Amino acid sequence: MQTMAIFSTSMAAMLLLLGLFAANLDPTAAQIGVCYGMLGNNLPNSWEVIQLYKSNNIRRLRLYDPNQQALQALRGSNIEVMLGVPNDQLQNLADPSKARSWVQSNVVAYWPSVRFRYIAVGNEIPPSSWLAQFVLPALVNVFNAVRSAGLESQIKVSIAIDMTLIGVSYPPSAGAFRGDVRSYLDPIIGHLAWARTPLLANIYTYFSYSGNPRDISLPYALFTSPSPVVWDQGRGYQNLFDAMLDSLYSALEKAGQGGLEVVVSESGWPSAGGFGTSIDNAATYLSNLVRHVQGGTPKRPGKAIETYLFALFDENSKPGPELERHFGLFSPNKQPKYQLHFGGGRHWDIASEEYNGTFPLKSDM
Repeated sequence: MQTMAIFSTSMAAMLLLLGLFAANLDPTAAQIGVCYGMLGNNLPNSWEVIQLYKSNNIRRLRLYDPNQQALQALRGSNIEVMLGVPNDQLQNLADPSKARSWVQSNVVAYWPSVRFRYIAVGNEIPPSSWLAQFVLPALVNVFNAVRSAGLESQIKVSIAIDMTLIGVSYPPSAGAFRGDVRSYLDPIIGHLAWARTPLLANIYTYFSYSGNPRDISLPYALFTSPSPVVWDQGRGYQNLFDAMLDSLYSALEKAGQGGLEVVVSESGWPSAGGFGTSIDNAATYLSNLVRHVQGGTPKRPGKAIETYLFALFDENSKPGPELERHFGLFSPNKQPKYQLHFGGGRHWDIASEEYNGTFPLKSDM
């Protein structure tokens, strides 16, 4: 009996290790997260939300502010978290002492039971905004506070940009930042390169397509083009997502930071409320995106692209056009809107803070 018990225990341990190994080999689960927005008056509480992540094998989460209920619910969940510094806190965190206090209260107090992966210091701050002057000081101060806590190797501190900072986007190899944003952006990406931290970028093919449907075809935006639409220096582009991301890589190269990695911190497609919106289009985009990011882009092939889907729920209190309230993977009652395969051998029955402006990239379809 004792031998059998030892054998059973050993087998259980081996099966557990095999399960963990298999999970770590799952490239989809390893690279995809989902953004948890809270701009709704009919959303489930945070405890239910974290259970929804866990039951659907969603292993990464973007949280836009240090909501204390959400952070408590994340304790022990093993979900990796991208934690946001709200834009209205940037001025405060330009003060080093306040940055230390923020990190102590919202990060260190929860570590390691909450697995922070990134801190996003601001989201889509326009360089022309009065807040822009505080982004770099806040970024550096939060980085220094994380380093003082001994967590700089576990938690990377970055910022999230949108693609309106790109001035030239076509062809992708010509990608370049707008001239008027360089004085704002160059010191930021210089710091990120020094700190070996990826840049976070919100990339939406939807807004590029809806803003320029004459030159950008729906199949190109949805990953359904049967053949390359754009050829650029011998590279064939079959989808707009790759072209947008590679234009950002090209812009970083021209700014002297070609080694900087990019994490796609938001991407999604609205299911209603505007031109080109539908359940079918959103389902097609999301399911293809989840599969596609396991590989790389034509410019950087063979390297998985860490990507966060926007967003978990339809949020009925989001400002802006009606379509902003229809990006959810789930309805507020936790019912799925689309069919998505999200890693771990499961299939979901699942059907920005501001939207990005038009990102022109011509296709010939």
